[in-house]
Amino acid sequence: KENADHQITAFLLHKQWTLYSVTPLYRFSNARLRDYARLLSAFIAAEKQKGLAVEVGVELDIKVAVSSLPDLKGSDRDQAAILVQLSSRSPASPKNSEEKLIWSGLFCCVSGDDLSENMPEDFTCLPLFLTNGAESYTSIVGSWFQKTFDCCFRRLAISPLNLSWMAAMWTGCKVDKTASAMELVFSVPCLPQPLDISYAIHPEDAKALWDTVQKTPGEITQEEVDVFMDCLYSHFHRHFKIHLSATKLVKVSTAIASAHCDGIIKFLQSQYLTGVLMLLTELAISQIQ
Repeated sequence: KENADHQITAFLLHKQWTLYSVTPLYRFSNARLRDYARLLSAFIAAEKQKGLAVEVGVELDIKVAVSSLPDLKGSDRDQAAILVQLSSRSPASPKNSEEKLIWSGLFCCVSGDDLSENMPEDFTCLPLFLTNGAESYTSIVGSWFQKTFDCCFRRLAISPLNLSWMAAMWTGCKVDKTASAMELVFSVPCLPQPLDISYAIHPEDAKALWDTVQKTPGEITQEEVDVFMDCLYSHFHRHFKIHLSATKLVKVSTAIASAHCDGIIKFLQSQYLTGVLMLLTELAISQIQ
């Protein structure tokens, strides 16, 4: 189990994942994953026949694998995560050559008890969907799942408020090796040309500030997050005479993870992976309800 855990963690780290929320899947069965892989493979082939070739001029044999990851969950009540992988081999390459992984999608529910508690029997709750690879594959795979399990996908945006929570929470986490700077990126509204302001804070300074703000270790309140951000804003204003409160927070990068308001995330620390997935599951559930 340790080894399997380690493999999936290594697979998730340091890649850019795009986030979606998914309504519950109707009549999805863990016992039929092999069938699903076969059906999805036929669906992709049919879409390509329609001229919706994903890579023009390249004849690819696409192989689909659908597997269950029972260890990727936050509580016993969570459904096992489902990993969908597309790999390709061009017909020209030798038969025993390596297949190349071209797209991955992961359905998961980490501590999504609120949602799974009142779920009718025929429904499977995997509200968070992460993808890595070309968007054209995401839309083909997504449309097959929507048709087959009567579910609905939506891009999961992360609000500036949630980003500021992530900044505060992740700042307070202990990281073993020398942590990278915390970086906040703000977008300045109403300008003819887009302008972003990047604000990097030394991780120890950020943590020292958070430690003065946080009253109860292990618990975070909205008020503490606001105070933390206001301190950062006033420090920035003292030096640069710019009011960051008038801008929009669009990205947060820390040693734990980086998150963009468009719903793009990178996991950077294995020991906090479950915690970050828990937070994203919560956001996905709030978007569905």
